Amino acid sequence: MDARHDPAPASAASRPRHGGELDAARARFPQAPEPWIDLSTGINPRPYPFDAGTLGEERWTRLPERAAIDRLEATAARAYGVAPHGRVVAASGTQPLIAALPALFPARRVAILGFGYQEHPARWHAAGAQVRIVEEVEALCAQDIDLAVVVNPNNPDGRLVEPGDLATVAARLAARDGALVVDEAFMDVVAPSRSLIPALPPRTIILRSFGKAYGLAGLRLSFAVSEPDLAGRLRAALGPWPVSGPALAIGTQALADAGWLVRTRAQLDHDAARLDGLLRATGFQPLGGTSLFRLAAAPDAAHSFERLARAGILVRSFPERPHWLRFGLPGDDAAWRRLEAALAG
Repeated sequence: MDARHDPAPASAASRPRHGGELDAARARFPQAPEPWIDLSTGINPRPYPFDAGTLGEERWTRLPERAAIDRLEATAARAYGVAPHGRVVAASGTQPLIAALPALFPARRVAILGFGYQEHPARWHAAGAQVRIVEEVEALCAQDIDLAVVVNPNNPDGRLVEPGDLATVAARLAARDGALVVDEAFMDVVAPSRSLIPALPPRTIILRSFGKAYGLAGLRLSFAVSEPDLAGRLRAALGPWPVSGPALAIGTQALADAGWLVRTRAQLDHDAARLDGLLRATGFQPLGGTSLFRLAAAPDAAHSFERLARAGILVRSFPERPHWLRFGLPGDDAAWRRLEAALAG
């Protein structure tokens, strides 16, 4: 069993780094050409073409009605294949859900599967929990673990854990009042059969992000799926207006449009394969990812990051993994040409 304790952040001011920080990139590389191409996030560059006519004035001027929230959550339940005994809770992005988990599960010993999205260990550290990073799924079931966290597919390497294996972990933890959190932020671009939601084991919360696959990250919309009791407690923690009026309208419209998502998956798969080919041709070693981002390694990754930034292209670097860079998908032919030229040097 390979496990290690993840040290707490050095100070309260410490925070995980994320993609999308263009202001910092512009300050660091003031001579870079505009407009910047932001490939540092895993967001679909072709957003869902929502009907602006659904955003009447009252979406902005009135508080969201409970009935509209119920419609959105019911639409999400159908889109995600939620089991009959499950409940869906809408929120303004995944971050409030992650922040609410330590109060919902006062776990003292938390296991997280592998290197991934750093907000999970940061939040549990902030709650005073002992955080252990493990490399094998079986290690999540150790007797001294109160709660396990799995990002599935993982960010940034795209590792996928089969739903049957996750159900086994959930059952073992639930047998001693433990809990499982599965962050499926990027599951929309993967085959629906890989999601744990239709099985929905006991004492499990599954998180889903809307903005990534639908290219509308600024909308700030996400969902948690769990048993009715846990879902009710989470809904109470979020308060009476967890989602904005525009997010309710756009999210309900988009999640009901199953055909758009099927077509989008095919396009993203094509673009991800194209990006892998470009990276190989310019000296990178593709390591995985999802169809919204590709992880690659290079001995001179730090130099490549700076060379791309000087060309006005922002990618994601990882201080913890200095040989890694993560690339999002270019959104149009001009962006592809700029990336190819910058990679070719």
